[in-house]
Amino acid sequence: MNDRATTRTRPPAPPPAATPAPPTAASPAKVPPLPRMRRRLDLATIIGLSSGLLLVLGALFMGGGGIGSFLDIPSVLIVLGGTAAVTTISFTWPDMRAATRALASTMVANSPDPRAAAQTALSLAEFARRSGPLGLQPLIKSTKAWPVLSKAVELIVDGLPADDAERILRTEIEANLARARTASAVMRRAAEVAPAMGLIGTLVGLVQMLGNLSDPSTVGPAMAVALITTFYGAILGSMVFSPIAAKIDRNAEREALVDGLYLLAAGSVARQENPRRLEVMINTVLPPELRVSAYEQ
Repeated sequence: MNDRATTRTRPPAPPPAATPAPPTAASPAKVPPLPRMRRRLDLATIIGLSSGLLLVLGALFMGGGGIGSFLDIPSVLIVLGGTAAVTTISFTWPDMRAATRALASTMVANSPDPRAAAQTALSLAEFARRSGPLGLQPLIKSTKAWPVLSKAVELIVDGLPADDAERILRTEIEANLARARTASAVMRRAAEVAPAMGLIGTLVGLVQMLGNLSDPSTVGPAMAVALITTFYGAILGSMVFSPIAAKIDRNAEREALVDGLYLLAAGSVARQENPRRLEVMINTVLPPELRVSAYEQ
């Protein structure tokens, strides 16, 4: 009986403690997308240059004399060879190589769109704010195609102060602009020299013509050949070298604009500013038609 009473008064056993669920690992934040930079033909340069030359060739055919009367190997050698030689005298050999690379770059557009670059800059700032600057480390290698962007990401990951990061990036941007200005200066110098070499070729032809005045039948053809060099020089200077120099300057300004956006992003992330403020700063740099509104409603 005492056993039954003890059983009745025994307090109920406490329920088993619930096993805590293992903490779920937070999924890593998504790395911001990079700007689209696909190598594509610059149709403005190709169409403009080819259409201009085709119009000249069409006029030659319509003139009735045929294109053969406008072909003269000595004149080509004087104009092309003389222009290359005199231009090389004015610059150094590395400058000439840089101008050759810049000439090839005018045919292929490979710089990102400023609006896409602005969106990338904002994505980098937002990602760094949520995941920390070290979260951008995987982008260092994947951004090697864009030197300034890669350098900006590297400086952010290294934790450099904002003033130092901006100074380094600004120096690199100015160096890129200086190289582009040198390349355009080479092309502008060639545009100046080509007509002069054409005139020199004309003078050479005139001297040869005057030496054969005893044969009147050779005066007309010799005079025509003498004038061809002036024609070659004018074509190269006005239709090739001068427009290409302008295109190099234009591409350099566009690239500097894009690189400036990355500079703003690096400084903003280093100062731990709100990405909304970065958007305001970016829109003060971009033209009105390219401004972004990632946060503005």
